[in-house]
Amino acid sequence: MKIRNLFKSKLVLFCIQIFMLIIFVVIYNYKIQIEFDLSTDPRASEQQFVIQFLANLVVYNNSFGFVYINLTWIIVSLLPIFIYNDFKKAYSMNLTTFFFPNFFFYVFYWRYSEIHFNALFPVFITNTIILGLILVIESIALSLILKFIKSFRNNTETENLKQIESLNRIECPKCGTQFNSIPKYCFNCNYLITNELGEDIGKTK
Repeated sequence: MKIRNLFKSKLVLFCIQIFMLIIFVVIYNYKIQIEFDLSTDPRASEQQFVIQFLANLVVYNNSFGFVYINLTWIIVSLLPIFIYNDFKKAYSMNLTTFFFPNFFFYVFYWRYSEIHFNALFPVFITNTIILGLILVIESIALSLILKFIKSFRNNTETENLKQIESLNRIECPKCGTQFNSIPKYCFNCNYLITNELGEDIGKTK
């Protein structure tokens, strides 16, 4: 229970999701080429590295990138869905994780490469909105499906318990007193309900 509660922490879950994104980037060697304005700033290489790193998490410009980015985020977004089992918390957590790399990518790219940013912004923001909507829809749909499955399973278990309970419920054939077990004698009239072997003598009316 303590481990599950630890995973329910938004900060821990956020770090795990970002780590998963980085792992996917490394495994599939995904890298999108980002164009930068000409700059004489000696720190430009460091800035470009950060922008490039963020772009690899959220940006695509071809069919492979579209499939990769969308599929990666969909897989990463499954974690809050299974942890919380609540669609509001799930899509809230997924949008929070989705917001941070996108926000810093847009801010840094606009600040350090304004010309290229202005040219590519309409495409980038459209792709971001579409992916954000996909994550919200997925979070809500899967959370509701899991909730329905859990509710159905609980109802099935309840019905099974009721059936087991009904099998152990008998009625004294003499005075009609009901029991939720099979006693040897009726406590109301002392009628012998079972014999020494525990076989039922009285029959349920």
